[in-house]
Amino acid sequence: MARLLPSDEKSVVLPIKLRLIPIGSVLIATLIAALPLNASAPIWPPLGFMMLISWRMLRGDLWPVWIGIPLGLFDDLVSGQPVGSAVALWTLAMLAMDVIDRRIIWRDFWLDWLLAALGLLILLLASAVFARAGNMAHIIALIGPQFLWSAMLLPLTMRAAAALDDWRRRS
Repeated sequence: MARLLPSDEKSVVLPIKLRLIPIGSVLIATLIAALPLNASAPIWPPLGFMMLISWRMLRGDLWPVWIGIPLGLFDDLVSGQPVGSAVALWTLAMLAMDVIDRRIIWRDFWLDWLLAALGLLILLLASAVFARAGNMAHIIALIGPQFLWSAMLLPLTMRAAAALDDWRRRS
């Protein structure tokens, strides 16, 4: 059996690192959002989805469109949402972002922030409907603060994804 030389080991580790860091960051963000927090209303942002959107906007060619299925299933299992809700919503978000990438030629930070916030709003509304949180007026009052808090944190998750991307490609 051939023994790997140090340069061969680096060539094996590099593709694994390139693939696992984005997925791992979404999984860890999902786990962070699942920390036990005693609150009477949802205030914790959906960090896994925010990290997924951040990676997708940063690197459109990084993941296939279907990546929302396994990552959404993990989010459903961890968050306690009805199984299949994040699977469907995350996959639809990836499909929508794919269509946006094909239609819009030029994007800047503000447009990315607006598109991510719109996706976040749709996700939060649909998740509340799937969880049967009440009528629409009650749902809007319930998730309003969560949406505002999440939208304000979007630039931080985008910056975190950019820093992780820089680190994974540098070494």
